[in-house]
Amino acid sequence: MSRSVRPELPASAEEREALTHLAETASSVRAEDGFDVGAVHSWLSARLDGLESLPVVRQFTGGASNLTYLLSYPGRELILRRPPRGSKASSAHDMKREYCVQQRLRPLYRYVPEVLALCDDPAVLGSEFYVMERIQGLIPRRRMPEGVTLNEQQALLVSTRAIDALVQLHQVDPRSAGLSDLGRGAGYVERQVRGWSQRFRAARTPNVPDFEKTMAWLEGNRPDDVATCVIHNDFRLDNLVLDRADPVRVVGVLDWEMATLGDPLMDLGSALAYWVQADDDDLMQASRRQPTHLPGMLTRRQVVNHYCSRTGLLADNWVFYEVFGLFRLAVIVQQIYRRFHLGQTTNPAFADFWISVDYFDSRCRALASLG
Repeated sequence: MSRSVRPELPASAEEREALTHLAETASSVRAEDGFDVGAVHSWLSARLDGLESLPVVRQFTGGASNLTYLLSYPGRELILRRPPRGSKASSAHDMKREYCVQQRLRPLYRYVPEVLALCDDPAVLGSEFYVMERIQGLIPRRRMPEGVTLNEQQALLVSTRAIDALVQLHQVDPRSAGLSDLGRGAGYVERQVRGWSQRFRAARTPNVPDFEKTMAWLEGNRPDDVATCVIHNDFRLDNLVLDRADPVRVVGVLDWEMATLGDPLMDLGSALAYWVQADDDDLMQASRRQPTHLPGMLTRRQVVNHYCSRTGLLADNWVFYEVFGLFRLAVIVQQIYRRFHLGQTTNPAFADFWISVDYFDSRCRALASLG
């Protein structure tokens, strides 16, 4: 299909949701993602007390990166994380790095899960993996979990406390956390603009725009780093855990695989690419994967204002960070779509990702006044 023809939205809300939202509940382990449960149990029970019988293993099927499993023991639930089969130990799939980040950060940032054991022997499972305690609670996906309804005041509290959790992370001293070597430090904005531009060019398929105007604008308008701090790099409401008894209280932050040292406003800009608000158009609504559209939720501008009031940082050139965040999201979506385009995955949820890439190009150009 020519990229000049903008497709119609799928007919129903359910079809639109299927484009961008994968099942998040634990289900049966996919055949290609299975492993020797006995071998893992034997290794793990030698390191943790009270694991007497084999666990029931389920898989969290959402997401497109590292694999996550639920190990259910009598009276205890653990989470196992491992890279996809065939992946190399890049920063996105480095289990030791992900484990150490959480281990070092937890004493200073209470929302980090408690990691328990790291295995670097591929003979056990076929790759490195680590195990952590499961944080019990609710995860706000495209919709709030069944039976949970937020009024406007509660929605305001959830969104405000989510941003407060990001502020608290950015206030952690990397040196005190033992994370001074987590990233390359100064020059983060420049590296990100050039790195994501290279990734897009490598992942582009013939049916999506070339983003050259947007990439040139980002390169020509990039500011200096405003600071260097620990950043999550994938901070979204659906990476948060809320208290079951008090769903306006944040009790956990998940998925630390992309954490690094970087610019805090870049982290905020990347987070707000996912922040779809109530008055966004239908195509933006189709990309929504968290309930930021609910009455009472902060708007993106209110998020920026709240963040800056808490940190003292200025965001006078906020349009740069907003465009970057959307461009970065477009690259992530395109990288996933390219795998489908090349037949490397047959997951039907990825088939129409090119639609979102096309839309993000238009949105980036509009924000940057590129025509």
